[in-house]
Amino acid sequence: MGLSNKELPKLGFLYMDYVLRFFDHSNFKGWPNKIETVTYHWKNDKERFIKEVKRKKIDVLIGNIPATAYETFREIARELPHVRFVPSLDTQFSNKSKENVTRFAWKYDLPIPKTYVYYNRPNADKFLKKTEYPKIVKMSYGPSNYGGYFVHKVDSYTEAKELFAEKKYHPMYFQDFVPMEADIRVMLIGHKPVCAFWRRAPEGEWLTNTSQGGEMDYMNVPKNVLDLAVKVSKSANAEYWACDVAYGKDGKVRILECATAFAAFPYIRDWIGQYLMWSLSEGRFRKPHMPMFNWEELSKISPDLLRTMRHITFGEYNPSYDGAYFGKKKRVHGDAEVYMHELDSTYKMFDIKPRTFEEWPSEKWNYQDKFPLKSLKSMKVPALKKEIEPEISADESNVEFVKISNEDLESFLLSIKGFGKKKLKKILKHYTHAELINILDVEPKILKNIKKIDKKIMNKIVVKWNKNKTSH
Repeated sequence: MGLSNKELPKLGFLYMDYVLRFFDHSNFKGWPNKIETVTYHWKNDKERFIKEVKRKKIDVLIGNIPATAYETFREIARELPHVRFVPSLDTQFSNKSKENVTRFAWKYDLPIPKTYVYYNRPNADKFLKKTEYPKIVKMSYGPSNYGGYFVHKVDSYTEAKELFAEKKYHPMYFQDFVPMEADIRVMLIGHKPVCAFWRRAPEGEWLTNTSQGGEMDYMNVPKNVLDLAVKVSKSANAEYWACDVAYGKDGKVRILECATAFAAFPYIRDWIGQYLMWSLSEGRFRKPHMPMFNWEELSKISPDLLRTMRHITFGEYNPSYDGAYFGKKKRVHGDAEVYMHELDSTYKMFDIKPRTFEEWPSEKWNYQDKFPLKSLKSMKVPALKKEIEPEISADESNVEFVKISNEDLESFLLSIKGFGKKKLKKILKHYTHAELINILDVEPKILKNIKKIDKKIMNKIVVKWNKNKTSH
């Protein structure tokens, strides 16, 4: 029967100033009790925040934590031992930096490109002199880490030395270059894949990010990619998760990124909400059912219509029910042809339970604060601050956006040749200004789905937006 209203845990949304919200009340449709909100105001707000959580008697605090506040929230979580954070601070370990993703992958023996992490710059320089090229250099930690703008390919020691001298990335984080057919993002809820799509680089290029011109599609994601994503999600004990998997030209799959903060379509957030309601109520609410490869069909629907149909649900397989389509259809999955509905028992949705220990305690794993750049006398640049107020999206907790007012955003769009007031009105009918900024930074190709916004106009917007972004 599940828990009664009085027995249900007290839920709270974790919000943060300057950060767009990942969840709101509409994602938890049907929850009978009041869901509290607690907003963290940065800087010296830790004690006040803890008192507010205690005063509101919150049992479960739901929300993603940006990289620049991660260590602060490690401390907060220890002060609130009876509050369950969803996702847990251990699950969100990979949100903080690419280095953390790498250490997570090393611990669980997950395949990743050969990776090197150096805090000692002279030692890194010695290695770079003798290593083979090309190498991929990435910014590991900080508020700006999205869209390929902080990922670089170097073909020689000279290029590597010049890049690190200019960027001063710390730690020095780089990987062997792995030629890819594409990369694939997989999103999971309760370890079950619920959405996946390919991102392919433009011809002659190597970056697959859509903001850099990469193409995306949802069809025929391979079995080995889904299996790896499930393994990674289980290793992280994640209620919800996303990982980017490199599909190499050598036929191997490797983890590139993974985190709980990711760009998600509205129905993904609703499904996460439904999942958490089921899990936290001990079965009072129905376990959501998302048929395997549902994303292939949903991808054919206009995003505008999907926003209207956000609360779409699927029934489990029954020939007389709405799952009949998936029940009759077969597909090749791995080496065999199977009925699609059979895959739902292969890729089960698990009820994730919290762990009773800290897997990644900061005393051991917080390398960024242990070895700040300012401790290196040869480098006259400031250390990364423990906590920095970001301009970021809840979709990508490491993204720093251009600071732009609503009026300047509209002026920017109207300055593009072929883009007039009618097109502006059309876009703002579908998206708020904040959502539009997020779309331009995360998935600008969504704009093509708006009537009157063709590929030519969309490309003009993207090119000028990226140029404008770089100049700030």
